[in-house]
Amino acid sequence: MSNANDRNINATGQNGTLDRYFKISARGSSVRQEILAGLTTFLAMVYSIVVVPSLLGQAGFPVETVFVATCIVAGLGSIAMGLWANLPMAVGCAISLTAFTAFSLVLGQGLSIPVVLGAVFVMGALFTLISATGIRAWILRNIPIGIAHGTGIGIGLFLLMIATSGIGAVVKNPGAGLPVQFGDFTSFPVMIAFIGLAMIIGLEKLKVPGGILLVIVAISALGLIFDPQVTYTGMSSMPTLVAKDGTSLIFSLDIMGALQLAVLPSILALVMTAVFDATGTIRAVAGQANLLDKEGQIINGGRALTTDSVSSMVSGLVGASPAAVYIESAAGTAAGGRTGLTALVVGVLFLLLLFFSPLAGLVPAYATAPALMYVGLLMLSNVSRLDFDDFVDAMSGLICAVFIVLTGNIVTGIMLGFASLVIGRICSGEWRKLNISVVLIAVALVTFYVGGWAI
Repeated sequence: MSNANDRNINATGQNGTLDRYFKISARGSSVRQEILAGLTTFLAMVYSIVVVPSLLGQAGFPVETVFVATCIVAGLGSIAMGLWANLPMAVGCAISLTAFTAFSLVLGQGLSIPVVLGAVFVMGALFTLISATGIRAWILRNIPIGIAHGTGIGIGLFLLMIATSGIGAVVKNPGAGLPVQFGDFTSFPVMIAFIGLAMIIGLEKLKVPGGILLVIVAISALGLIFDPQVTYTGMSSMPTLVAKDGTSLIFSLDIMGALQLAVLPSILALVMTAVFDATGTIRAVAGQANLLDKEGQIINGGRALTTDSVSSMVSGLVGASPAAVYIESAAGTAAGGRTGLTALVVGVLFLLLLFFSPLAGLVPAYATAPALMYVGLLMLSNVSRLDFDDFVDAMSGLICAVFIVLTGNIVTGIMLGFASLVIGRICSGEWRKLNISVVLIAVALVTFYVGGWAI
């Protein structure tokens, strides 16, 4: 019996340095489980190293240096999240803020790239100030329970929309009627993705370790065999910080140019969007991983918020778009990630990807889509946590959830949820249940939209 116990202790790493530092066994996990979760999150969000350079490239950013910058931001941000905040949340350049940076700031307003990078840095600095002074934590503490759960539900639906539209399962309706319709079910990406989803459900039911990752790898292998668009182009390549024309965006930011009066509204829009978008995402992922304390607050939430904001400052320095915690982190928590070791694995893999960029093309969108759909479905379980005895709170949460996916914007859903809660409480005669913090947040969000500053 003693030998069996000793083997079990060694297997779970209870006496190991990693276990003590990350509190792995205390959170009901294992080193193996954390590594698999990190691999799963990495594969779920690796598409960013293709999408971010593509979007910024359309605005004149040198694609090859943006690729390097994207990997650096994701690598350093995720490692910091793991080592300092000890949470299984990966950081990367936010796709929504990347699009705003490219199409609104550069192409829309005609700002130079150095000025835009300066704006990203200033946004990160303000974001960090808001986090460090406790304002963002105050916002997080004062998100009503219904809206907190509603954000999780909405992000789950949002993930489903992202995954299905990315593989062509849900497409725009070219005719009259609803704006979307089901795509071509007979296409290889759609069929293999739904088969993969069913496989993940089955493997997770059987509690097969690394089941999500196994499906991603299996589908990627099938893609390499049957999909001509998935090709092997080599193992490694040297990263470059200098574009083909000899220019570099590293430390090229123009902070003084970003502080011009004409640019400040755009910085405000970036800050407001990041505050509520990332805050909602962090809350949803932490809830999914059961990393909330007895009061419903995120364990090490303050450190997570600060890591998130400092990463945007790094983005401005290295020539990338604003950073944020990726909702795809929920794929890792679904695979069992409970500690910062998951995020550390993600960060190390992104830094290694600097030298193995050709391998990223071997993981097509339809390989990670099943994982995202599965996570989205899991997050819908937050519906059961809504307290319908508090009808106004529950319905406000549902409004938040539905409009996150209908508008494709997390902040919009949160704004409508807060506004509905305040108005609903007043109209139902429950105004005494409101506190000044909730009212102030609601007024700030509505003003943000009425003023036309929303992204």
